Amino acid sequence: MTNPEDRKRAHIAMFSIAAHGHVNPSLEVIRELVARGHRVTYAIPHLFEEKVAETGAEPVLYRTILPGPDDDPAAWGTTLLDNVEPFLNDAIQALPQLIEAYEGDEPDLVLHDIASYPAGVLAHRWGVPAISLSPNLVAWQGYEEEVAEPMWAEPRRTPRGKAYFDTFTGWLRENGVRKTAEEFWGRPDRSLVLIPKALQPSADRVDEKTYTFVGACQGDRTAQGDWERPAGAERVLLVSLGSSFTKQPGFYRECAKALGDLPGWHVVLQVGKHVTADDLGELPGNVEVHQWVPQLAVLKKADAFITHAGAGGSQEGLATATPMVAVPQAVDQFGNADMLQGLGVARRVPMEEAMAGKLRETVLALVDDPEVARRLAVLQQEMADEGGTQRAADLIEAELPAR
Repeated sequence: MTNPEDRKRAHIAMFSIAAHGHVNPSLEVIRELVARGHRVTYAIPHLFEEKVAETGAEPVLYRTILPGPDDDPAAWGTTLLDNVEPFLNDAIQALPQLIEAYEGDEPDLVLHDIASYPAGVLAHRWGVPAISLSPNLVAWQGYEEEVAEPMWAEPRRTPRGKAYFDTFTGWLRENGVRKTAEEFWGRPDRSLVLIPKALQPSADRVDEKTYTFVGACQGDRTAQGDWERPAGAERVLLVSLGSSFTKQPGFYRECAKALGDLPGWHVVLQVGKHVTADDLGELPGNVEVHQWVPQLAVLKKADAFITHAGAGGSQEGLATATPMVAVPQAVDQFGNADMLQGLGVARRVPMEEAMAGKLRETVLALVDDPEVARRLAVLQQEMADEGGTQRAADLIEAELPAR
């Protein structure tokens, strides 16, 4: 049996991209690994340097060409190829930077977000284990036939799509990686899934030898500040579209109208950096507007949550047993919204139908439904049982090579 002391003070390297939804889910795991005595380096663009450093990890900075969280969402384009090409282009230019940064300081184990393509190449070069930290759903047996192949059928027939896969395959071969592009990005050797299993489609078909659901790793967020329910507010609604697709002033106005001046209700609008209070015009007195709020702190005191159904927001809604109205904007949010509705804890409302009357009717129906409250209580307990941060750190340590 390997002595646990053999794994003490390992060098673990984490790799991610400059996006809140990809960095935030990993932070408490990183903090716990540092607390256990490991040296953790974290490769990240400068925009997230301070956030990473707060965990005790050592930021390793690299230059990125991806659109950042402060950029207009239109920078990501509208098609599938628009969405994926930037990640490959960024990986190709970032890899030499990271090879140089880690020269002579190679880690014992690589952790990486699913969008950090250089990490898999580096782990191969260094001959060390790699563990994917997935902040959203993962592939199941049959995923390729049911989802990936239909989604890619048309783009693959285009010259642009063929060029994308040729470039990806060529880059992998140049670096000694023999996997296909699809295998490389979609089929890790080992993965910890940082969402509740309840949010995973076809969960019964996920290979649990590869994927382990540890659930939300939320940790102590008191440093982010608190939020107090105003006096006289019998019920609170939080509205948030996350950090990326927030340029929706018309939507926020409809949310304000939905419960504006409704006796006993208070509305918190988190509108991001692309919308200001002036963009929303005159609002009812029971509505407060912020670019950012300590979301988990608000949800602990909220009665309803209008969310884009991103992975982070969805699991925070479940962890706090908050009924949700899901208004998805992009990528995995549509699937998350369907999952939440199927679990009986949310209602999905398409963006084009998200008018004041519809939103008001949906919110009031959810908060008055005892079955919704019962289902949320069950899921909240199931999430707690998945183990979260502590279990994730245990599983990472179990993969460390003996020293």
